Amino acid sequence: MKHLHTLSLAAALLLGTAVHAQTPARNASGAPVPMASYGKAITPDGAISANDLVTRMKGQENLKAKVAVEVITSCARKGCWMDVALPNGEVMKVRFADYAFFVPTEGLAGKRAILEGTASQEVIDVATQRHYAEDAGKSKEEIAKITEPKIAYTFLADGVLIGD
Repeated sequence: MKHLHTLSLAAALLLGTAVHAQTPARNASGAPVPMASYGKAITPDGAISANDLVTRMKGQENLKAKVAVEVITSCARKGCWMDVALPNGEVMKVRFADYAFFVPTEGLAGKRAILEGTASQEVIDVATQRHYAEDAGKSKEEIAKITEPKIAYTFLADGVLIGD
């Protein structure tokens, strides 16, 4: 029985370290919504919309920002990046500062996220695009269709909150 208690305690401690701190955010009606925290501890306060981010990025290479976005997907291998929705069907790739933290590899599609860090516009070369496509589980045929560099919004996040 003592062995079972020790195992239960060890499992609880392990689970406790795997679960990220919960940070309250607000839904449309103003009610608090818990959000899982990854990386640097941040709050949802002061986050701008994806529309505002794109507007503020006009004419700028980089912009420090806190932005509220909808998650499209995350890296299925490690959780080392996320794709989030921007206006007009555009997608922004989110990476994590210093490769210091990861997000879940599945179950994020459609969830709300708050990102704090630096938004940029950069040229994504073919090799990098293909690497991301491979991480996302795309077919060899889909990967082979990537033949041109593209200019895209990217975000280097210091901290991320993810909620429903």
